[in-house]
Amino acid sequence: MSAVQEMAAATRRSFDPAQYRPGRDITDWEPENDLFWSSIGKRVARRNLWIAVPALLVAFVVWQVWSVTATNLTDVGFGYSTSQLFWLTAIPGLTGGTSRIFYTFLGPKFGQRTFTALSTLVLVVPLVWLGLAIQDTSTSFTTMAVIAALCGVGGANFSSALANIGFFFPKREKGNATGINGGLGNLGVSVVQLLTPIVITSSVIAIGAGQHNAKTGGEVYLQNAAFLWIPVLVLLAALAWFGQNNLKTAATSFRQQRIIFRRKHTWLMTWLYIGTFGSFIGFAAALPMLIKTTFPDYSVATYAWMGPALGALARWAGGWIADKLGGARVTLLSFAGMAASITGVIFFLPTGGNGGNFTGFFLCFLAAFVSSGIGNGSTFRQIPVIFRSRHLKGLAEDTPEYARALKQTEMESGAVTGFTAAIAAYGFFFIPALFANFAVTSAMWGFVGFYATCIAITWWYYARKGAEAPS
Repeated sequence: MSAVQEMAAATRRSFDPAQYRPGRDITDWEPENDLFWSSIGKRVARRNLWIAVPALLVAFVVWQVWSVTATNLTDVGFGYSTSQLFWLTAIPGLTGGTSRIFYTFLGPKFGQRTFTALSTLVLVVPLVWLGLAIQDTSTSFTTMAVIAALCGVGGANFSSALANIGFFFPKREKGNATGINGGLGNLGVSVVQLLTPIVITSSVIAIGAGQHNAKTGGEVYLQNAAFLWIPVLVLLAALAWFGQNNLKTAATSFRQQRIIFRRKHTWLMTWLYIGTFGSFIGFAAALPMLIKTTFPDYSVATYAWMGPALGALARWAGGWIADKLGGARVTLLSFAGMAASITGVIFFLPTGGNGGNFTGFFLCFLAAFVSSGIGNGSTFRQIPVIFRSRHLKGLAEDTPEYARALKQTEMESGAVTGFTAAIAAYGFFFIPALFANFAVTSAMWGFVGFYATCIAITWWYYARKGAEAPS
């Protein structure tokens, strides 16, 4: 037996292999131990990650289903105003952001396996209700608003997923792992916007009667946008329950986690993540209605899904690039790109007698999505680096003090990741709400001003030479 094989065998003897099987609770987990990681940890962590990704993707589908559904309601006879349609698009962001706060702290307490399974299965409820209510054009706006609020809970799964998955991976792979989980999970936004216009025209998979579309003159089945995902959710919940693990070493109570509210960098990184993910999810929710109301001659179904898809994939790239170049540098560039892109969007909007330029408008929006996606990945790479450097500074490795500080770092990083994601999710609510109540141009200039503050914070605290917390 070679030396490497002997070391691997020793590792297997010291870590009971039975606890790492699918569906088990794990009590020993040392991702920073290279021998453990190569022989046991990597395989288990990746299994948990790749089960989490589709579950999160479909949770995003439920969260975003209203961004497309709302654009079809008046065409089949619902008498809602444009403002009400924007509100139906915005409400899931309000409940999604609020639910994320609770999910952030509950996720690590219950564990990846338990919480993923339960939080996925519960999303069946709003989809069943939506599928039934949308077949009746007399359904009140209030009822639809309640359903939209319940669909918003799907957005909360992101905070629990990111907080839990981060514990499975070593520092050098956290950016890539959270980028994969968040980025591919974010693809649920484009999936729902791409597939919904297709599935609502299919009578083959329809449960219930069709609705006459006054715009096209054909039959549509809006309930398909909800019913299609119910068996998928049930399957993914079962897959999580039988295939993932609860990481008991990461289990923490809210009392332990609440210390993050006393950390200055919790609030600074929350501000930055509002700028990246808040923009991504808010623009994704609002873009279909923006196209429909600003450039009505262009198809929402053809164009709306592209931006969220590019942004989600860019998030994966952003985490990977940040692992190589440093999170703060990448975050700084992403905010500069977002400010420039939204300025371009403003330039191409219709004003007065000018009909605007859809090509320029759309390309600039795509650039904004890519920039926000890259920033999503880089900010989440920054968080563990910031807390690790501050907690472990001056401590020698292989000491009890270092081990305790490392555990505290992992706990706080996970909690901050989830909390920042929770607050940033309100972008889903506020951006469509701004478009519902203010001129589009005024709202856009407000975003540019906000990105300027993000650039200043990133440069001063994290990117400049001699910064307080280089990351």
